[in-house]
Amino acid sequence: MLLVRDELQRSVTPGEHALSIGVFDGVHGGHQALVKRMLDEAHVRGLTGGVVTFHPHPRTVIRPDQPFDYLESLEHRVELLRACGVDFVSVLQFTSELQQVSAEDFCRLLVEEARVRLIVVGEDFRLGRGGEGTVARLAEIGEGQGFEVLPVGLLDHGADSTPISSTRIRTALAAGEMEDVHALLGRPFSLRGPVLQGDQRGRTIGFPTLNVGVSADRALPPDGVYVTRAYLPTGIFNAVTNIGTRPTFDGTTRRVETHVFDFEGDMYGQVVTIELLHRLRAEQKFDGVDAIVAQIKIDATAAREWLR
Repeated sequence: MLLVRDELQRSVTPGEHALSIGVFDGVHGGHQALVKRMLDEAHVRGLTGGVVTFHPHPRTVIRPDQPFDYLESLEHRVELLRACGVDFVSVLQFTSELQQVSAEDFCRLLVEEARVRLIVVGEDFRLGRGGEGTVARLAEIGEGQGFEVLPVGLLDHGADSTPISSTRIRTALAAGEMEDVHALLGRPFSLRGPVLQGDQRGRTIGFPTLNVGVSADRALPPDGVYVTRAYLPTGIFNAVTNIGTRPTFDGTTRRVETHVFDFEGDMYGQVVTIELLHRLRAEQKFDGVDAIVAQIKIDATAAREWLR
């Protein structure tokens, strides 16, 4: 608990606060609506608003044998939460020790170190050892510790009124339905990373690419070719991106390779962001270089047309 206390002391701003608490993986449309409600309620009460989030995801500690991929990097998650207008974001390290802390003890820590007076969370939120801290239980704890608890209904999207959730976004992402992912996130799905040294094969066939380094714990859509937008240090460019192993060249390592339209330059070592807007096709193996060059031309034309 010492690490948690230290982080709260370091990050929390002066004064009394309203808080939203959660992992906020993806900072999707539902998360954004929740944080906005918290800020609105904080304003009415003369409080400042902050977010307490956890990393790594509790699932990786509770079920370490099951792989987990993040919709957003921690760095981008914090950026997105700050962009919602909160005064601070506290990132608490989720450990096996924290997993065993009761909801009452955790709330007491928030009162002591974050001077919390209002907690705004989703109606299905749970906190503390074994998920004991339901909204109803948190309200009981708040009566004794001096804070309110306000549950917020989940934000729906679509004709079937299904709530927006990280699980729903992962399902759409796994199917390559980038437009649905965009609608649920409230922004295009993006990948950020440094430009790495590749085999430079694209240059030899007239289609140089940026080999974007993406961390191994990031969720990715299916292998294939995507209409994309590239955010480079020099500007924003339209692009087409291949995600996959490059089977035509007997590749085995999964890569994110982006051909940027109307751009020339050396980006090695620079951090770039690639927004994935639309899936054009699945990755496939071609009979030689001439066939793949012909297909790349078709893909580039299709991407330009889609972007228009």
